[in-house]
Amino acid sequence: VQLQASGGGLVQAGGSLRLSCAASGGTFSTYGMGWFRQAPGKEREFVATINWSGDTTYYADSVKGRFTISRDNTKNLVYLQMTSLKPEDTAVYYCARGPYLRTSREIRGYGHWGQGTQVTVSS
Repeated sequence: VQLQASGGGLVQAGGSLRLSCAASGGTFSTYGMGWFRQAPGKEREFVATINWSGDTTYYADSVKGRFTISRDNTKNLVYLQMTSLKPEDTAVYYCARGPYLRTSREIRGYGHWGQGTQVTVSS
């Protein structure tokens, strides 16, 4: 499966962005999906994950209450709605296909990754 993330950009602190991840060339609807991010000089970290049906989600503590992950299996899309953005949210954001049916908060649970989209939050 190929994953294409989009929707990143430059936004002021307190603003919002919605990232999209389009899946093609493989199975999407029966797999969990996740968003991760990597800031300069830091390791890639978990942001959010959603199960195959969209009724189970988990978030990193740092984004809980501000970010929302969702999916549309009819369109092979997964979204990350980001609100109340902070400068520390600045990173390259990656979407990834996770385990069959389930969620995962671990990088090792993901076998297919998109190319990433840059999010920059100015103070």
